[in-house]
Amino acid sequence: MIYEGKAITVKEIEGGIAQLDFDLQGESVNKFNRLTIEELGAAADALKSRKNLKGLVVTSSKDSFIVGADITEFTELFAGSEEDLVANNLKANEVFSAIEDLPFPTVTAINGIALGGGFEMCLSTDYRVMAPKAKVGLPEVKLGIFPGFGGTVRLSRLVGVDNAVEWICGGTENRADAALKVGAVDAVVEPAKLVEAAVAIINQCNEGKLDHNARREEKKGKIKLNAMESMMAFEISKAFVGAKAGRNYPAPVEAIKTMQKHAGMTRDKAIEVEAKGFAKMAKTNVAACLVGLFLNDQKLKKKASAWEKEASDVKLAAVLGAGIMGGGVAFQSALKGTPIIMKDINQDGIKLGLNEAKKLLSKRVAKGKMDADQMGDVLNAITPTLNYGDFKNVDLVVEAVVENPKVKDAVLRETEDAVREDAILTSNTSTISIN
Repeated sequence: MIYEGKAITVKEIEGGIAQLDFDLQGESVNKFNRLTIEELGAAADALKSRKNLKGLVVTSSKDSFIVGADITEFTELFAGSEEDLVANNLKANEVFSAIEDLPFPTVTAINGIALGGGFEMCLSTDYRVMAPKAKVGLPEVKLGIFPGFGGTVRLSRLVGVDNAVEWICGGTENRADAALKVGAVDAVVEPAKLVEAAVAIINQCNEGKLDHNARREEKKGKIKLNAMESMMAFEISKAFVGAKAGRNYPAPVEAIKTMQKHAGMTRDKAIEVEAKGFAKMAKTNVAACLVGLFLNDQKLKKKASAWEKEASDVKLAAVLGAGIMGGGVAFQSALKGTPIIMKDINQDGIKLGLNEAKKLLSKRVAKGKMDADQMGDVLNAITPTLNYGDFKNVDLVVEAVVENPKVKDAVLRETEDAVREDAILTSNTSTISIN
């Protein structure tokens, strides 16, 4: 064993090739928390000092590769000063650069989701091989920030400015075929053959068939555009992305500005620019709100998962108020296999709700997610009605009428008289407090 920690182990597997494996103890997924970053630095030191190694394969023992940074640490981290944030980022980046600078070829085997810091880890190696169902991406803009572990630097040099802007500013999760097309990964192979493929690339490097040093220097160098090309690429991107994102979401445009600033710099100087831009975004109110929303959403999902174990089966649901919202609720329920009654006070409302459900289902058919017969089965699970006749068998009711407290009060009182004592009444209100 070359290195052994609580999140990372490194061992020699064959022919002088080492394997660095991410497997964070006590967690269902790998993520870059403080412990993992510290251990990655220690592992890099151990690999650098080990003699006679010919290459490194980076793997994950989890179903996902690395889902990203540990966002639960963001609140405390972002509360620090901008200077502290810059210093923290630069310290973390020393670890990724140490992996990139190892004196032998390196390949990451991406078996599952590699997002944010997880994908930035992949970018720090010379090559990447990816499973067909895996996904990669840099979704940080969804939290009001942008990549801070070298993502804006390495990706823009690896796949070009246009592709980097699209991936970073869109925050997309990209499938294997899309990643291969733009050059973000070098091969797509079945999960069982990932390590074998990675080892084959390392052997080709050592045999002189592949030049990993040239590949590495490309990522560490300047963006290969002349002054005019660079100005055109970045200015057009800023205008287009700015119009899409709007003034309340500054991170996408700031990411482009950061890439533009470091376009003519080599890696270490470029990373300093990225770190300063990241810190600036992390201190915004937008980032604070979006991180808070994410953490509360995760907390809510955990609570819902716990309650789900105690919940009774819902064999028949109902939605009050058809229309677009009611049609959407009916669509979701029927799609998930729970028959639903869709009630309204007039036929026009019923028609609007059914049309909404048909529209949503037609999109799924167009995308190949279901066929026409399956669409028919889902629609048949939605029962339109103008009265409460069948509500005595309903287990769960979703109120989705107009945002008027008096109307909601009247409708819920009527419903209460029509359903069983143990039926659950819920509301889809978006502006009226439930108390």
